[in-house]
Amino acid sequence: MSPGCRSLSRTFFSLSYPRRCTWRSLTSKAALCSSASAVSPTPPPLSPTPPPPSTALYGHCLLFTGQRASAPRRSPPPRLPPARRFSRSACPPGPMELKEVLQVLEQLAPLSLAESWDNVGLLVEPSESRPVKTVLLTNDLTDAVMDEAEAMSCDLVVSYHPPLFRPIKRLVQRDWKQKLVIRALEARMAIFSPHTSWDSVKGGVNDWLVGGLGSGQVSVLSQAAGAASQSHKLEFTVTSAEELHGVMEELKACGSESTLQHSANRPDNGGVHVSVTCSDSALTPSVQTLLRHNAASHSLSILKLEKPPLPGHGQGRLIALDQPVTVATAVQKMKSHLGLSHLRLALGSGRTPESSVCTAAVCAGSGASVLNGVTADLYITGGHLKHYHELHSKRFQIMTFVTLSLGPGEMSHHEVLDAAAAGTSVILSDHSNSERGFLAVFREKLAVRLPDSVTVAVSKADRDPLEVV
Repeated sequence: MSPGCRSLSRTFFSLSYPRRCTWRSLTSKAALCSSASAVSPTPPPLSPTPPPPSTALYGHCLLFTGQRASAPRRSPPPRLPPARRFSRSACPPGPMELKEVLQVLEQLAPLSLAESWDNVGLLVEPSESRPVKTVLLTNDLTDAVMDEAEAMSCDLVVSYHPPLFRPIKRLVQRDWKQKLVIRALEARMAIFSPHTSWDSVKGGVNDWLVGGLGSGQVSVLSQAAGAASQSHKLEFTVTSAEELHGVMEELKACGSESTLQHSANRPDNGGVHVSVTCSDSALTPSVQTLLRHNAASHSLSILKLEKPPLPGHGQGRLIALDQPVTVATAVQKMKSHLGLSHLRLALGSGRTPESSVCTAAVCAGSGASVLNGVTADLYITGGHLKHYHELHSKRFQIMTFVTLSLGPGEMSHHEVLDAAAAGTSVILSDHSNSERGFLAVFREKLAVRLPDSVTVAVSKADRDPLEVV
């Protein structure tokens, strides 16, 4: 480290960004303009295009300051034309290949929105693909759903939960999930899973879930971020244009030109200030190159480019209701919305069924970590992910699995106690009950983007492994 090391902090924000759209994208532009919007029953999901990334400055010689400057005022994003309405007549006629259907699925919910731990996308691909004529939507791929898929000669199963989640070392008949994969391959049936990309996308599962309470202003609890092609920015000074040319030739040798971009300007006091963006792989050799040049090494600052937020996309939702409701009314609304006769309710401390609900935080499926610490009158979530998949496994190992407590639900016993003690009431629906109803909504979104020759159906055999007895 040179004696001239110094620590700085900056934050750069992009003011606006262009967005390109082709006919094949079949996606609306309009909903990308705001991060909080009124709820509608079926808001259209979009394929987000990230703006240029913002940056947080490291000190010279890779010392991160951990501080950020206050953000400058940002101009509002550009207004986009109203969303187009698509009909089947706008779709290309005739059968569709698997890759074409997958493109439509990813336009509706880009896989880049999925959580890093998730296993999404095409999970099973037959060696000999065939035109897709039938698509079956299901929350979980079980033996009963596979029987249904085989009976209808299904070509593609879209399973919200990935049937393959953990790495596997063999395909054998004694494991129920591996057996399903074998059956799919034998039937030349593809399997696709969107999972948390559906949760995150605007107009997806969480927006559908929160819409059950009524209209209001909705915000995202855990904001999604876009991808950045460049990950670091290097800023330094050289003494002349000749030195700049030599430095840039050396930097280009550190990585392909597609991962290296630069700009330069000459201030009144002499020297040339240079800004270079590079990828992760080019960072270390680029720094080593600059440290061999005296002027550049003494003026070098390294900035980490942050992924830009994608307004309206992310995990969980918080709604401020236009018309407050009572806890009892909220329960009835959610029963109707989810198509359930029973829900589990924990009243917050000092609350009664007639207490007012002005704000509610929701997270479909397993969302304890998303809801943790959120200030709201009501939490709504489903069932615990690990416990949920264990129950599905046990259903295939024994004849009947009976649970008397119906626990632990999405939130553990102590997490529910913590929320209630803080005055927040909690509604639990069990894991997949908070997600399954979205399948019918998604069927309509997908069907209008496919030709008449493709049938899109929602599974009738799919159900939650838990039931009230």
